[in-house]
Amino acid sequence: MKKTEYPAIGETLYTAVLPNGLPVYVVTKPGYRRSFAVYAANYGGADRRFTLAGEQKDTPAGVAHYLEHKMFDTPDGDALMKLSATGANPNAFTSEAMTAYHFECTGHFEENLRTLLSFVSVPYFTQASVDKEQGIIAQEIRMYEDAPDFVVYTNLMKCLFEHSPLRDSVAGTVESIREITPQVLYDCHKVFYHPSNMALCVVGDVDPEAVERIAREILTPEEAEIPGRDYGPAESAEPLERLCEARMEVSEPVFIIGGKLGAMAAGEEALRERITAGLALRCLCGRSSPFYLKNYDKGLLNATFGSDVDYAAGQGVVCFEGETSADPHDVFDALCAEIGRVSAEGFDPALFDRQKKASLGGRIRALGNFRSLAIGIVEGCFAGFQPLEAFRLMEEITCDDAAAWVREKLVPERLALSVIYPKEA
Repeated sequence: MKKTEYPAIGETLYTAVLPNGLPVYVVTKPGYRRSFAVYAANYGGADRRFTLAGEQKDTPAGVAHYLEHKMFDTPDGDALMKLSATGANPNAFTSEAMTAYHFECTGHFEENLRTLLSFVSVPYFTQASVDKEQGIIAQEIRMYEDAPDFVVYTNLMKCLFEHSPLRDSVAGTVESIREITPQVLYDCHKVFYHPSNMALCVVGDVDPEAVERIAREILTPEEAEIPGRDYGPAESAEPLERLCEARMEVSEPVFIIGGKLGAMAAGEEALRERITAGLALRCLCGRSSPFYLKNYDKGLLNATFGSDVDYAAGQGVVCFEGETSADPHDVFDALCAEIGRVSAEGFDPALFDRQKKASLGGRIRALGNFRSLAIGIVEGCFAGFQPLEAFRLMEEITCDDAAAWVREKLVPERLALSVIYPKEA
């Protein structure tokens, strides 16, 4: 395996690409008892239409999430129980962009890694088990639909996008999952769960060569065609609608202000954009920003307020969210005014320097979070960059870069507002 040292942060990364196309990453942590492993597919809720061997395929909303639920079933029983029996803590998740299966353990690491790679690689579905899961997932979907945070976000996506699958929930709808059959699950597993479309990352005091050897032993040696993704026609920079309002059982209005950031960058430029966006948002509306402090004192914002950027389905999205005892439209107007001010005047260099140091400190602390580190590495793999390079790139990003990101990406006329108001008495 190739060894790369990062002396500035005290990390060592081992990498390899197997003959079947699987990228393998190992971050060694000498002296630690616990280890974390994640085996992830470059396949999420947004990957519903794809092309393989020149043929276009369409699948119902929710297949990736449904597949995640069913992959723990094996002819020998529940893989979750098998991992738990060794003291491991296993789990999985599906996002718009990826599906990941992972475990953390303090012993039996190689045994657990073999189990992980085996059950994710070999699907086992029956009509009875798929039918049973349909009821479980339908109940989960109904729970989401009763959650204000879920509804306010979904409504925002419908405001922003006209065609993108980001308009729809990762779990699908009660109606769409009725179309999912064992054959649909087998077909999607064959296309997206091949090692050529996956990544393996391990963090811990483990032998990198042993990780590579086990992956070679368990997984198919053959490469496969990578499916082409189709996320629909190109979206305009403008939102489809600028406002969506609803009422639910909440004590105070819940809001999200969001906008499209345009097409995702690729490779190291994608990492640079993420770092720049993070620094810009810290300066624009972070807890120590003038905007946050002023509007906290005025009662427009409270401790629930936050901001983030996300990238999936070829798109970037920025969100500003929270609860307020005031009118969410006033928060929207205040944020737009601050964006206009920063676009004209830029950021205070002293503020930028403080936020840059705080961001650097946060990234260094995050190296001790094995889960975050491993999942970040596989996300970076799928986007074509190495997250550990962030420490080098951060030094190159300037105050002017952060202000330019606000000026170019956060055009007030391109923002939309989604609000959940309390139900009227």
